[in-house]
Formats: sequence, C-alpha cells, structure tokens
Amino acid sequence: MNKPAGDTGGFVRFRLDLAYDGTDFVGWAKQPGHRTVAGELIKTFEKIFGETSDDFAMRVAGRTDAGVHAKHQVCHLDIPEDRIVRIGRDPLNAKRLNTLLPEDVIAHEFSPISADFDARFSALGRHYRYTIADIQNKKDPRLVRYVLEYKRALDVALLNEAAEVLIGLHDFAAFCKPRKGASTIRNLKDFHAVRQPDGLITIEIHADAFCHNMVRALVGSIVAVADSRITVKDLAQVLKTGSRGNRFRVVSAKGLSLESVDYPNPKEYAKQADVTKIMRKIGDISV
Repeated sequence: MNKPAGDTGGFVRFRLDLAYDGTDFVGWAKQPGHRTVAGELIKTFEKIFGETSDDFAMRVAGRTDAGVHAKHQVCHLDIPEDRIVRIGRDPLNAKRLNTLLPEDVIAHEFSPISADFDARFSALGRHYRYTIADIQNKKDPRLVRYVLEYKRALDVALLNEAAEVLIGLHDFAAFCKPRKGASTIRNLKDFHAVRQPDGLITIEIHADAFCHNMVRALVGSIVAVADSRITVKDLAQVLKTGSRGNRFRVVSAKGLSLESVDYPNPKEYAKQADVTKIMRKIGDISV
C-alpha cells in the first residue's frame, strides 16, 4: 500500500529518469555527513516542495555503490498534492529540475506516473557496462574517471569463456556482500566482453537484479581467469560452493556504469512488483 510522502491527504507519484557521474558520490543512498546521489536529489526537491520527514518515499531501481556511474537510472517519489499546487501552474519537468541539480547529476525525464509503478520492484532487469583499458589501449586522460586501467593484456576469448559459466539462474553467494535476510539467487541473462576498435574492453552484464557488490565481483572473477590467475574450472567451483576465498577481488567502481533498466507494460507494474518481492529459494532453480 502506497503512503503519502509527508503531509496528510493524497499524493502524486513521479518517475525520475536520470544520469550521474558517480566519482564524487559515496553511493546512491542518503548518508548523514556524506555526499550521495539520493541526498542531492532530496535536497533539491525540498527546495521545491518543502521539507519532508520521509524523503518523499523515494525508491530507486538500483542502489549504486560509491564511485559507480549511471547513464540511465530510475527512481520514484511521492509528492503531496497540496505541495504540487503551491509551485504554480507551470509543471515541473526535467529541464526546470536541471537548473537546480548539481552539474554531475542530470534529469532526463520527470513526470507523474501510476501509483502502481515501483522503480525497484516493477523492474524486469538491469543492464550494466564495465570498461577496461589494458595495455593494448592507448591511455586517454579524458577517460581516467570512467575506465579501469589494467597493466597487463587481457584475453577477451578467455573473458567470454569464463563469463559463459556464470550465465543463468544461480545462487551467487560467492559474488555478493552478505546482507541478513537478503536472497543471493539471481538470473544472469547476459555476460560478455568485446574489444572495441579503439582497444577498450567493454563488458556487458544483464540480470533481473544484482545483490551488493555482485557486478564488480563478477567482472573481477572473469578478469582473474583472463589474467591466468584462476581457471574456468576454478570459477565454476566457486559458483558451486558459494565461497571465493582469495581467488579474485572485486574490481574498482570507476569502470562501472548502470546503462538502463527494463520495465514491463504499465498494466503489469503491480503484478511485476508482487513477483519480485517473492523470495526465491535455491530449490526453485530448474533446468
């Protein structure tokens, strides 16, 4: 059941599509004394609509970690109707919102949406991209904030061979930072690497959802294979046992970007949200 954001009475749910450079943020989630994406957004919306005790019930599709970027992120927030009336006749849109946001956050779209829409739970999937510059790529200082520099050559064929082992519905406990009560079962739908004409390696990762640190751990695991530190067989064993030990490390955040979020037909928003909230169990995995 959706609740009003702050004041008594009705509210209007808004969808915000945005992008940001994550370099100077300590992540998405609001944290006292730290600069975060949600914190900057809430501060901006409070300038427009007044203070809130519940952060306008804001919820995001994917809570990115410190230093992670987003080409296309999605969140929703609930604004009390009486506060919308107070800002005047001209509707608040992305263009007006961008005049108030810091330069490392850009609003693409901002508009009312059905209260059935939930930015997190209505989502069908998330797409991430990780970018690596190994020794086969000429250094470009313009990319230093967005690309992982790797000092040895990486075999893209080995990256893909390792990634193939991980695709599918699995318990990814070995790739997630533990959180009490949180499921680590995910459906990894696509995971592949391509060497671009300029020499950069881009790694595409698509799943229904990701748990904490999962994307960077996945990339770290296949980089370890491509760098001959572990074998594909070792990686398969890590997945099976649910423990990685010190076989590989999580890669740096700066090479990672949330590229897009998938949603169903608007008529399916509520149904998809209900499905997402059901906790999966390992016994549910089928061939």
